[in-house]
This record gives sequence, C-alpha cells and structure tokens, in this order.
Amino acid sequence: MLPSVGIVKILCKTLREFPVQALVVDPVMVSTSGDVLAGPSILSVFREELFPMADIITPNLKEASALLDGVQLETVDDLRSAARLLYDMGPKNVLVKGGDLPDSSDAVDILFNGDNFYELRSPRIKTRNTHGTGCSLASCIAAELAKGYLMVSAVKVAKRFVETALDYSKDIVIGNGLQGPFDHLLRLKGHSQDCHGLQAFNPSDLLLYAVTDSEMNKKWGRSITDAVKAAIEGGATIVQLREKDAETQDFLESAKACLKICHSHGVPLLINDRIDIALACDADGVHVGQSDMPAHVARTLLGPEKIIGVSCKTPEQAQQAWVDGADYIGCGGVYPTNTKENNITVGLDGLKTVCMASKLPVVAIGGIGVSNARIVMEIGVPNLKGVAVVSALFDRECVLTETRKLHAMLSESNIDGTLKKL
Repeated sequence: MLPSVGIVKILCKTLREFPVQALVVDPVMVSTSGDVLAGPSILSVFREELFPMADIITPNLKEASALLDGVQLETVDDLRSAARLLYDMGPKNVLVKGGDLPDSSDAVDILFNGDNFYELRSPRIKTRNTHGTGCSLASCIAAELAKGYLMVSAVKVAKRFVETALDYSKDIVIGNGLQGPFDHLLRLKGHSQDCHGLQAFNPSDLLLYAVTDSEMNKKWGRSITDAVKAAIEGGATIVQLREKDAETQDFLESAKACLKICHSHGVPLLINDRIDIALACDADGVHVGQSDMPAHVARTLLGPEKIIGVSCKTPEQAQQAWVDGADYIGCGGVYPTNTKENNITVGLDGLKTVCMASKLPVVAIGGIGVSNARIVMEIGVPNLKGVAVVSALFDRECVLTETRKLHAMLSESNIDGTLKKL
C-alpha cells in the first residue's frame, strides 16, 4: 500500500537506482470490502511515474474506475476499454480484475498486453473469506515471473491459485466482521504440493513431445519404463503415457516408475485421458481429447498448477481450450498416421490456421518424424513450440538413437524466428 505522494516518489527513485527483473504494481486504493486506502492525490504520480515502470498493473474494478476519473465499469466490454486506457499510461501489461462485476456468474478478468486481450474466467465462489485476494494474486504473479515464466502463464497460475484457495476456505468462519480471511496457507495442506515436483509449465517443454504406445512396446519387447528412459536420454523434453490397453493397477505402477525417471531428468510426465491415474501417481498433468473429460473439469480435479493439454483440430476448439483453462493444445494429425483409427488429418495449412487462432502454445502431432519435422516447425507461427511423436520413436528398434536424431534436427530448426540451440 502506497498512501502518499512522497512514498511513491521514493519508491520510483529507488527502482530507477536498483532495477528489478519484473515489477508488479497492485494500485491499492480501494479494498475488496470497499474501504478507501489511498487518497486521490497519489493518482497523478501513479499514472506519471510508477505505471510506466511496471511490467503489469492489477487494479480491481473500483481502482480502475478511480484511475480513469470515475468512469463506470459494468460489462466485460467496459473492462476491455479500461484495460486499453490504462495500458496507455505506460505499463507493459494491464490486468483489470472483474471479481465485483455485476450480473456475472463468473469472475472475469481482462489481461491486455498492447496487442491481445485475454479473457480469464473462473466460477464465482460464494464466500465471505475474500480478505487478501488482490494482494495474493499480485504476489503470485510476481513469484511466477521470478521463476522466469511468461506473463500470460504467470497470470493464469495466479488466478487458479486464488480460485483454488477461495474454494478451499469458503466455509471457514473466523471473527465477526463482514470479511473473513483468504486462505494463504493452502499450499502447505495438500500432498499435491510435493516440494520435489516440477515447476510451472514452460512452453519450451513441448519441443520434443514423446507419446508412448503399449502395442509398440510389446512389439519390440520393451517395458514402458525402458521406453521412457531411452526417450528422455535421447532428448525428449516432455513425456505422455498413452497406454490404452493396460490394466489400471499395472498402469498406475508403471506411471509411478516413469514419474521417478522423468523427474530425475527434470522432464514433465503427463497421462493421456486417465485423470484417475494422474491423481493417484501425482503426475504433472494430463492430456485430453475432444471426446474425453472436458478440460475445465480436469482443471477442477487436478488443481491450479498441473499441466493440461487438449487435442484440437479447429480454431473453435482451440479457443474453447483457452477458455477452459488448458495450458497447451495438440493439433493434428498433420499427416496420416496408424496410431489412431479414423483420425482426420488437418495438413500443414490446417495446423497453421489453428496456431494462428490459438492463444495457447501448440504442439503438432500426427505422422511426424525426422523426414518432415523441420517442414512442420518452419510454417512460420511463433506459438508452434514442438512436435509430438509416437511411431517415429517407439516403433523403432532403438528409441535412444531415433530420439537423438529428431532432437538434433529440432535443435537446429528455426523456432520463433531464431536459431535455437539446446
């Protein structure tokens, strides 16, 4: 809280002398309960000195209104207009928090980075325990940025954290005031917060996405753990277990063993479709298809920090994956493949169309191998982050050798307009 012009000026002077990696400014003027915490005299110094230094500002509805000289904000379109006007004051990003938006069954926040608007929705949770939500959200964003993650990812993780904590503590009764406490200690209470787990999702993990196949492993006389170990040693950056024919208990034991192998190399492990297996082994996330459990349900079950991917073939499906809280989409099949029956191919043009419509990072899948992966990666869209491969790795005599070949080729491909060397 910055209650005076003098304090804001001292802060700005210090930040110019000692620049920080990322500056998150929560312009605390009006609390969630409606208390006025800073007078109008500091508005001009916020606008003129502090905001131009900020990587993101996070005003709530009332604070955004005050910063815009009292303009009324009553709709999502109003939030978008406010975000654009606040962006013109100098911050690199603006998050207008719409938790108090009237006539909305969802908590809607709008993030604007000067080029794109991101509409972040979550169910409105009925609880009196909202004291500290804004400060916690801003602090979580800062923590994620400190880890090196992109702004959109940081904001999404923070919003999910706040949503999860509000839901967890919604029935707590402490004190006699109008507001109760937001549960800041949520992360200390669940087994899923194992300190040995991996950090938040990084889109670069999609570069070489290895998808296992039980039939191929049987064909070549390999166990699933041997296949996963070889793929990781060859350079796979993320692993998905897709074991359609495995018995549940066998699958669970294999998943636990594979998770240890993956984490020993710093590689995330996802489970295809089986939310129950992912929960039971505490995997890093799941990948679901259009006919599987909806991504928003998977998010509710797995919590805010797990990775969720969704298979998409159309721009509409890609947009829905974003709305549902997915972290990435898998688009394909790009080329014909034998790993899925009746799998409709989208081709390079379809892949590019979906990528251009997606607000999420994309991994291409379907018939991709050493012979054509470079062509796929050079279609010219920055959010295409990698290729997902099944047969080209696991339907081969030596998984290690094939993974190394593909990894070497991808490492030299032109990704995001720069020559990427791993």
